[in-house]
Amino acid sequence: MTERQPYTPAESSGTAPARGRLKGKRILVVGGGQMDIGEDDTPIGNGRAMSVLFAREGANVAVADRDAKAADATVALCEGRAFAITADVTKDSDIARMVEESTAKLGGLDGVVLNVGIGAGGPWLEGTTRESWDKVFAINLTSHMLTVKAALPRLSEGASIVFISSIAGLTAGSRLPAYDASKSALFGLCRHVAFEGARRGIRANVIAPGLMDTSIGRLASRGRPNRTSTNIPLGRQGTGWETAYAALFLVSDESAYITAQTLAVDGGLSGL
Repeated sequence: MTERQPYTPAESSGTAPARGRLKGKRILVVGGGQMDIGEDDTPIGNGRAMSVLFAREGANVAVADRDAKAADATVALCEGRAFAITADVTKDSDIARMVEESTAKLGGLDGVVLNVGIGAGGPWLEGTTRESWDKVFAINLTSHMLTVKAALPRLSEGASIVFISSIAGLTAGSRLPAYDASKSALFGLCRHVAFEGARRGIRANVIAPGLMDTSIGRLASRGRPNRTSTNIPLGRQGTGWETAYAALFLVSDESAYITAQTLAVDGGLSGL
């Protein structure tokens, strides 16, 4: 008897045909580049996959990243429907400029996806310092709040905001307390943003990816090799494209009646 292979449709590899699901939408992706981890053929990351998929589905996309080269590489894959913005979200002035520039060049904003996040410090509480804790929260939470604060007045009626969290915010497992806590805090921020935006039909939701085969995922596996042997119910790690398709649904009008929710994209890991 041969071993059953995990199901991987065209969407999982980013080869499915475009369907025009975001035609005319104007979207800012914060963290749309991709980290270079020194591999020749690293799988696509969440931010790059989202930017490319949004453009493929008819949106015009502002790709923001602190690494100009990485942002430009993403834009090159977007078939003329994107432009790059270099911005460091630890700087208030960069956040303000990023939102202003994306709004001006796109002619408005229909969606914002916040994909920036780091892990820092040593493992467990013993390895956590105030400095590493503050750095993680500044990037993983405070920058999201400041970006949404700047963007909310500029968003069109019925716009969508998507926060990219992690299943580490749902269940402990990263061994990095600041990472787990900051990713969990995004749920609370999201609920407030959804509450504040509801009068104008502006929605806010969270995606919580699980173990993904991306550049960041592979870097995490280098530090914790047993990560790759985790028993995932669907039998494999996820892809950046699978995060992107979840985000595509949430930024599209297909999810017009969904807000303040968390969608785990984890192959069943957090629920089974």
